[in-house]
Amino acid sequence: MKRPRALRRPNFRVADIAQQSVGGFLLAGPFVVTAEVWELAAGMNWVQAGVTAALVGLIGYAALYRADTGRDVDEEPDFVGIPTRFVSLMTVAFGSVLLLALIFDAPQTFLVEGGIGDGAVVATTAKAVAVGAMFSVVGAATADSVF
Repeated sequence: MKRPRALRRPNFRVADIAQQSVGGFLLAGPFVVTAEVWELAAGMNWVQAGVTAALVGLIGYAALYRADTGRDVDEEPDFVGIPTRFVSLMTVAFGSVLLLALIFDAPQTFLVEGGIGDGAVVATTAKAVAVGAMFSVVGAATADSVF
């Protein structure tokens, strides 16, 4: 059941991106610096990575527009037909993991020093980002919905 228009939150704002970022970075951090995540990513194939990335999108969409009845996907501004809030959420979820991985030099630490060749580093990093984004999206969507 949707809330009456008068009780709904205002449209997407820059402050919402800040809230998503706080939640996304908060939950992304522990997974970026965990060796098991990088080992898991090294063992994943591209189908598993794609399914993981799709699940991140499904979780994010459900958290924004199904669990929170205060938002109407049809009322929100969009970017190429996709709600701006959802685009921001996906950017934060995947971007926060990637940014922390690069800042902490995680690919070098967990992959190159672990014996994985340079050719597989980019691919394995992408898979690790998808795994980390699974958790980051929960933090980002929760922060966006709560605040």
